[in-house]
Amino acid sequence: MLIALTVVTGLVDAVSYVALGHVFVANMTGNVVFLGFAIAGAHGLSASASLLALAAFFAGALGGGRLAVRIGAHRGRQLVAGAGAGGSLLVVAAIVAAILGQPVSGSARYALIVPLALAMGAQNATARRLAVPDLTTTVLTLTLTGVAADSRLARGSGGRPGRRLIAVSAMLAGAVVGALLVLRVDLALPIALAALLAVGVSITASSLAVRPDASWAQAPAKG
Repeated sequence: MLIALTVVTGLVDAVSYVALGHVFVANMTGNVVFLGFAIAGAHGLSASASLLALAAFFAGALGGGRLAVRIGAHRGRQLVAGAGAGGSLLVVAAIVAAILGQPVSGSARYALIVPLALAMGAQNATARRLAVPDLTTTVLTLTLTGVAADSRLARGSGGRPGRRLIAVSAMLAGAVVGALLVLRVDLALPIALAALLAVGVSITASSLAVRPDASWAQAPAKG
């Protein structure tokens, strides 16, 4: 399910970067760098767009964190709520994108940046609460570092190269599909696909978490 949410990240960032003026709504490291470039006067970048994406992502992460605390330590319910909240925001973004059409004007893009970044903030907060190693759904720098630094070539333990490479491949696939749909069809389609994946994760988590053998969904033991 977290792999599916990683695909969502690739889809959404493809939309924001390709169609909304070189801004990220999920990759905040890149967004901070873009903000610095824009402040320095680099062409084709917008400080206001980057700042808005950062603020909306922060708000989404804050809301996702508060929601997780209210739900409690049950990881299944956290995933249901987090993916459901993100999916709902993505549905809103897909509707807005369909109304705006393509290309999106300079001012109208803000109406898309906000719900997309809110959704990614909530998703990232959920992934952080679940704390599954190498599956943050948005950040791959440490994942790629782990592939190399923990490898046998580096005289490491080997780690989990399979899981890490699957996460990288999932985001790459989402980015490729998202960019192709934006460039050749319409930007509303990859957002709708991302919403479908997120809502599907929420529904799947809801059905799996109630099973007696769903140990993954239980709160971690204390002590």
